[in-house]
Amino acid sequence: MQFFAFAMAICLSQAACGACNAKFRNAPAKLPNEVLNEQVENMKIRIKFEDKVLMATLIDSKTARDFVSQLPLTLTLEDYAVTEKISDLPKKLSTEGAPSGSDPSVGDIAFYAPWGNLAIFYRDAAYANGLIILGKIDGEAAAFNVPGSMEVTIESVK
Repeated sequence: MQFFAFAMAICLSQAACGACNAKFRNAPAKLPNEVLNEQVENMKIRIKFEDKVLMATLIDSKTARDFVSQLPLTLTLEDYAVTEKISDLPKKLSTEGAPSGSDPSVGDIAFYAPWGNLAIFYRDAAYANGLIILGKIDGEAAAFNVPGSMEVTIESVK
């Protein structure tokens, strides 16, 4: 009798799983490259200022995805330490799963968690606690190496 009950339970669980998965049987499967390309597309941003347009690629992290969720943004970037342009963000980004700090290089786009600001580096800088790299400018970051502030518009590329 116990064997019959056990066999019946197995059959019912298999039937239930089959019914649950029925709606997915006809869905086309995505190849690994398609999934990867989708993630990369969703993590591209455009930075516009004056007559320039720069592209950047963000890493796939919770902090970077949180940043993208705030886009589009128009920010005034201020020069900081003749190394980077910085601006406050409307709200702080998630730091879940982020490293405790980073060593930024030219072209890095980062979030400085203690202050809640965005940073775009046009020069190398030393390791900083609380600095989370979001991505990197595609190409030259020299366009940010100008005195004073600059207004930029940052938007997601679809």
